[in-house]
Amino acid sequence: MMNFKRKILGIFIVLILSLMIAGCGSSNEDAQAEGSVSEELDYTITGTEPGAGQTKKNEEVLDSYDNLAGWEQELSSAGAMLSQLSKAIDNKEPIIFSAWSPHYKFAKWDLKYLKDPKGIHGDEEKITTIARKGLKDEMPEAYTIIDRIQLELPDVEEALLEAQEKEYAEVVKDWAKDNQETIAEWTEGVDSVDGTSIEIALLPWDDAIFTANVAKLALEQKGYDVTLTQVDPAIMFEAIATGSADASLAVWMPVTHAELYKEYEDDFDDLGPNLEGAKTGLAVPAYMDIDSLEDLEPKE
Repeated sequence: MMNFKRKILGIFIVLILSLMIAGCGSSNEDAQAEGSVSEELDYTITGTEPGAGQTKKNEEVLDSYDNLAGWEQELSSAGAMLSQLSKAIDNKEPIIFSAWSPHYKFAKWDLKYLKDPKGIHGDEEKITTIARKGLKDEMPEAYTIIDRIQLELPDVEEALLEAQEKEYAEVVKDWAKDNQETIAEWTEGVDSVDGTSIEIALLPWDDAIFTANVAKLALEQKGYDVTLTQVDPAIMFEAIATGSADASLAVWMPVTHAELYKEYEDDFDDLGPNLEGAKTGLAVPAYMDIDSLEDLEPKE
């Protein structure tokens, strides 16, 4: 009887030890799995142009996270980055890349931003409308329309995806057909004018081009002669502040254009956001089993 009990006890101990070893093995396998993602990525972030604001933020990320020691940022152009992203998704390969929204890539593919616990890229941004001083008194109808313009992030990204195949004028016409009630709300109670000229300054960014063309369409319905002028951010702020342009719907706040906003804020009117939920950061395809920058491993 005692021998039988000892045998049972021995089997019980062996089972416990086996479970403990298996548990340790699982932890090791999980750690190796995390490390393998970093290895497959070759400890590299796929970025865009040298000198771009987001490129600088990515460098700050690499300097700030201890677990990204040894990582590098590969730079080329936004187009090249998107080509690499498309190729990676076609082959279901891992990739970490510079991301911003609104952008058509979020309408085309299932993507997710990685959590940034240190907040290097900042919180969500708002795309804001600004107007030159005096516009409200001189062109109250135009001021009212651009002040009312509000867009939804998914709608803009779907339009930007459509713009990969069509001209923006055609995309905006398509959007307008589906959003007549929205345009009617923007123009309700606004008197028509007879060919009054108005100039909108915008950035050469896809979302800014779409939004400016939407504003152009709404203003033209009330008789305005609208000119759209693409400039870089510094010129855009200067143009509104000096009155050489009338308005812009392309100001990203509170991070991207914070310095320029502060420099000129006494010389323009802030009409508030025309789109909320804009964002920049580092992202991955949704099929990748990581959710945070802290999930990555340093290069050994």
